[in-house]
Amino acid sequence: MFFENVKNALLAISANKMRSILTVLGVMIGLAAVIAVVSLVQGMQYQISSQLENVGATYVSVAPDFSSARGNPFLPVPELTYDDAVAVRRGATAVRDFTPLFIANAALKNGDTHHDTTLRGVNQSFPDVVKQYVDHGRFFGTLDEEAKKRVCVLGSEAARQLGLTDAVGKEIRMDDNNFTVIGVMEKRGSTLGNDPDDVIYIPFATAQMLYGPDRMTHLPIALQVKTRDDIDLAKEQVTDILRARHHLKKGQPDDFQITSQEELMKTISTILNTTTGIMGAVVGIALLVGGIGIMNIMLVSVTERTREIGIRKAIGARRYDVLIQFLIEAVTLSGFGGIIGIAGGYGGAALVRLFLKRWLELPPVHTPLWAIVLAFTFCAILGIIFGIYPAAKASKLDPIEALRYE
Repeated sequence: MFFENVKNALLAISANKMRSILTVLGVMIGLAAVIAVVSLVQGMQYQISSQLENVGATYVSVAPDFSSARGNPFLPVPELTYDDAVAVRRGATAVRDFTPLFIANAALKNGDTHHDTTLRGVNQSFPDVVKQYVDHGRFFGTLDEEAKKRVCVLGSEAARQLGLTDAVGKEIRMDDNNFTVIGVMEKRGSTLGNDPDDVIYIPFATAQMLYGPDRMTHLPIALQVKTRDDIDLAKEQVTDILRARHHLKKGQPDDFQITSQEELMKTISTILNTTTGIMGAVVGIALLVGGIGIMNIMLVSVTERTREIGIRKAIGARRYDVLIQFLIEAVTLSGFGGIIGIAGGYGGAALVRLFLKRWLELPPVHTPLWAIVLAFTFCAILGIIFGIYPAAKASKLDPIEALRYE
C-alpha cells in the first residue's frame, strides 16, 4: 500500500509539472541556501582544522598580551624577548623545543622578477616545532645561526612567484641584501587569504643583525611540548617563568597569552559552528515559506480531487488510507524540492568559491554527511507538518457529498 501511494503521488506530481515545480521552489531555494552556507563554512573549518592538526596537539604559542595596555598610555607595552624564550626553554621541563618568531614584510627580487612576501626570522628548531619540513634542500642549522649567515629557505609559493623551479643554490635579493636559497619548504595550502607557503625564512640571528634589537622586543614564541599530557604543566611552568622575568606581582594580570593548539581548534570550531547556525536559521525562513506553499497547493489538490476521494471512500477506503495518501504526496513533493535544493546548494557554493577566487582564496567546499541527512529529514518533516492539514481535510470528506461535487 505504501509503494502504491508513492506511485500515485508521483503520478499526481507529474500530471502538473509546472505547478509542482513552482510549489517546491521555496523549499528548493531555502535548502540550497542552507546547504551552500554549510558547505562553504564547513569547508573552511575542515581545512583550518587539517592545518592545525598538521602542527600537532603538543604545539603551544606564547604572545604578548597587548590588550592589557590598550587604552592606558601610562602602562608599558608588554614585551616578550628572545631571552624570555631561552629562559622558558631552560626552565620549563615539559617543553621539548622552541623557536622565536620575528615577522616582517620583505621585498624579494630574482633578476627582473619582484615579489612582496612575509619574512619570518626563526631558529633551526622551527621545522620540528611546527611540523613542517623542507621539501628540497635543507633548513639552516646551528652553524648558520652562529655565523649569522645570509641564507634563506623559501615557501613553495614564494619560490613559484619568483620563477625559481630549481631554487636551491640560487642567489636572490631581499630588500637591500643578497641571500642564498638553501631550501624550499613543503606545501601547506592557503586559507582565507592567508598563505603559509608565501614566505621566506631566515636565521633569527641574521634577522637580529639586519633589523636591530629594537624590533625584537615583542616576539611571539612557538613551543613544542614533550607529550600531550604535559600541556597543562608546560603552561604553568611558562607562566611562572615569564611572570618572574617580567616582575609581575601577585594579583597583577599576565602581560602574555598562552594558547594551546586544542584551545585554538575549539575556538575556531565554536565560531564557525555558530556562524553556520545563525546563517542557516536566517535562510531557513525561506523553507517556512516553501512549506506554506506546499500546504496551499495540497489544499487545491484536495479540492480538485474531491470526486476521486469520494470514489475511494465509496469502495471501501478508510479515513486513514486517504490521510496517508495525501500525506505521502506532500512528503514526496517536499522531498523532490530537497533533492534539487541539496544539489543546487552544493553547486552554488562551488560557483561562489570559483567567482571569489580572484579576490579571496577559499578552501574547497565540504558538505558533511550530517548536513545532507539533516536536510532530507527536515524536508520530510516539512512535508508532514504542512501536509497534515490538507490530508486531514481530505480524509474527513463525506463520500456522498464528495461524489456530488462538480
